[in-house]
Amino acid sequence: MASTTDVVEAIKLPRHSSIQDYSRYRVVPAKHPWRFVGSVLAAFIIAVTFHSILTNPNWGWDVFAQFFFSEPVLVGLGRTILLTVLASAIGFLLGGTLAFARVSKSPLLSGLSWAYIWFLRSIPLIVLLLVLNNLGYLYATVDVGIPYTGILFAQFNTVEILSPFAVALIGLSLNQAAFSAEIIRGGILSVDHGQHEAAAALGLSRRRQALNIVLPQAMRAILPSGFNEIIGLAKATSMVYVLALPELFYTVQVIYRRNLEVIPLLMVATVWYLIIMSVLSLIQIGIERHFAKGALRNAPEPLLRTILAFTRGGTEASTPKPAPAVGRPASAVKKPMAVPGARSNNVGHIDIHGVSKRFGTLTVLDNVNLSIRPGEVTAILGPSGAGKSTLLRTINHLERADEGFIAIDGELIGYERDGHVLYELKEAAIRRRRSAVGMVFQNFNLFPHLTALENIIEAPVSVQKIPRAEAIDLARDLLARVGLSEKEDAYPRHLSGGQQQRVAIARALALKPRVLLFDEPTSALDPELVGEVLDVIKELATSGTTMVIVTHEVGFAREVADSVVFMENGRVVEVGPPSQLFNAPAHSRTAEFLAKVL
Repeated sequence: MASTTDVVEAIKLPRHSSIQDYSRYRVVPAKHPWRFVGSVLAAFIIAVTFHSILTNPNWGWDVFAQFFFSEPVLVGLGRTILLTVLASAIGFLLGGTLAFARVSKSPLLSGLSWAYIWFLRSIPLIVLLLVLNNLGYLYATVDVGIPYTGILFAQFNTVEILSPFAVALIGLSLNQAAFSAEIIRGGILSVDHGQHEAAAALGLSRRRQALNIVLPQAMRAILPSGFNEIIGLAKATSMVYVLALPELFYTVQVIYRRNLEVIPLLMVATVWYLIIMSVLSLIQIGIERHFAKGALRNAPEPLLRTILAFTRGGTEASTPKPAPAVGRPASAVKKPMAVPGARSNNVGHIDIHGVSKRFGTLTVLDNVNLSIRPGEVTAILGPSGAGKSTLLRTINHLERADEGFIAIDGELIGYERDGHVLYELKEAAIRRRRSAVGMVFQNFNLFPHLTALENIIEAPVSVQKIPRAEAIDLARDLLARVGLSEKEDAYPRHLSGGQQQRVAIARALALKPRVLLFDEPTSALDPELVGEVLDVIKELATSGTTMVIVTHEVGFAREVADSVVFMENGRVVEVGPPSQLFNAPAHSRTAEFLAKVL
């Protein structure tokens, strides 16, 4: 039997062997005979089917050709397209309103939205159209005025207002709204809750949150089902034949009842419907590609460019562009770290007075009292479930305290003080005050449909009304300071975890906050990426901005923090400088915890 050494020697390459240059070799693709057989069979079936259809005189292709571009058919086609476009636009606009009402915190709005959706989805479309068409029997006139006062501005005859086209448009739109509302609501619910919180933490208005952050992300879930509804609506326009409205299908019916050429005329309608659906499908593909940006590592080319490349027989559309590199060191282009418009050390004083927070029967914060001096870096330590993150979220009012108050520089986040009276602020006022408190989340919560640069400029432009050009300059400066100058056009999907967190830090700094909050900024990172984020925070610690950091990095807290807070069971157990708390803790529970983690 050959020994192991003999086997190894036998497979060694000759000493003077060289690597072959295969660049000039021709590549022969692998053969797939069964795939070829299947393709031939499919082609045969298609050929037989088309031959049967085209050669059978009973299909009446001469009649088909005669009426395909006839004036009545084209007029009916135009009416079908117009109904589809208008009813889709109105239906989805109303459906979007219903969807946001459905997920609102108002029980009345949510209930009304639910009732509308339930009622309209329960009624067959043909019944709805007939009821609307006979509405004149119930209400002879439409009065415009002030209800219950007898003041009348104008009066219209219902039968005159509700023409067949108006009835069709109203009926299709109301029906479409009920179904599209649930599709849009499903898309809204598919957006991670962290995105809502990140937008709220930046102080974005509800409208801005909905239109710029939530809906663009929800669109990827909305589009497939939404276009199914639009395609269904295009076919459902044939239902308006009950109103004697001459759209495409009704026009074809009128013609074949006169000449008895049923099949050729039905084929006229069928082919036009196929063309409409094909155009809608291409539009769907184009819109889906647009909203796919940031969701894929290799974003698809624009549809028109793909089609042009295909018609030229090129391969450019099928060759994916390489994703941006994610491994460039943070120090490659890094500028000295500082908070833009750095504040003096007398700004950023946090006072927490008797704050308690409960979720049901669970008390998460229990009478917390804490004072953080301006410019101080405070690290909060404690076991899981101690209430650390909840305390952080009450500082910027992402969580409302059940009891107690939090003030920053003497200004209460959630209240307006008038003498000895506190008035609870509305959400818009809270958002304005919250913009002075930057927050960096554990899971980054970058907006995936926006580039790194766009993530950073979103709040300065929409909240602080900074000119876009100025916001872009600020964003580029911040990206340079966190070592990501070359990543301004990269989507979060193209960045490593450490790079995403550094962009999140830059986004928080863009608002020039008085206070910076970090909620376990390294816990979602691989160990090898933790250092690059901690380095940025260390440099920030010298900028004079008040920082509160919830962290499990005990060594980092010892090095950077001016004071350390230890929490357990929703209470502050001990507060002190790192030298005292780590070396000689006053509380036995603190000593027990540190003994396990140090």
